[in-house]
Amino acid sequence: MIGTVSVMATPALQVPSTSTRPELGIDYARLYEYRFRDVDQAGKLAVWGEIARYVHARMGAPERMLDPAAGRGEFIRSVPAAERWAVDMVKQADLEADNVKMIISDIMDAELPADYFDGVWISNFLEHLPDQNAVADLLGKMHAAMTVGGRIAIMGPNFKYCAREYFDCADHTVILSHVAVTEHLYAAGFEIESVAPRFLPFSFRGVLPPSPALTRRYLHTPALWPLLGKQFFLIARKVPVNRVEVESA
Repeated sequence: MIGTVSVMATPALQVPSTSTRPELGIDYARLYEYRFRDVDQAGKLAVWGEIARYVHARMGAPERMLDPAAGRGEFIRSVPAAERWAVDMVKQADLEADNVKMIISDIMDAELPADYFDGVWISNFLEHLPDQNAVADLLGKMHAAMTVGGRIAIMGPNFKYCAREYFDCADHTVILSHVAVTEHLYAAGFEIESVAPRFLPFSFRGVLPPSPALTRRYLHTPALWPLLGKQFFLIARKVPVNRVEVESA
């Protein structure tokens, strides 16, 4: 990513039983194996170390962090929080070896403690959800799992600035911009604290190898973000919300 500084019906029809019916949908393990086949994983992890420390500081150094779509765990393994939780549908790395509590599950089915986390990080995940209501459902679940005053940070491809590449990823389904995610966060019960429409480049698949030193310099030089950034970065804080029922006309 920083290589350049740089998700039938007739009686005669025989329907397979649930035990024999093949699994449908994307095989994410194979998809990501192919997508990142040329990425230096060690270099990528080192770059994520810089990103994790920067994000953690920007969030106010939360002590109990949750990554609800952890993937290989580059962020959650690197973030300097006292307690770290990760959720993903596929186990791509041994995160327990790094003292991360790992839950293998769809995030919407995962059992999470209520009012517990003071930090949530969502990276490159919302665009993989089936629709805008699913985005709202996810953020609502995060809100319920967080302490009042806890912060959520979200990064993802900003359609405003990467429309040409946005659907090059087979698992991208929902179009989002920083404006749309800001609205989602507010609707879910968060108060917006900061919005960067352009933050990191679109992908780790850059021309040059990942560089922690260049990444650190880039992160601390916001003037460079509009030149290379194609992903938004938002931070919001959980506030108490009294839900109001809206009657349909």
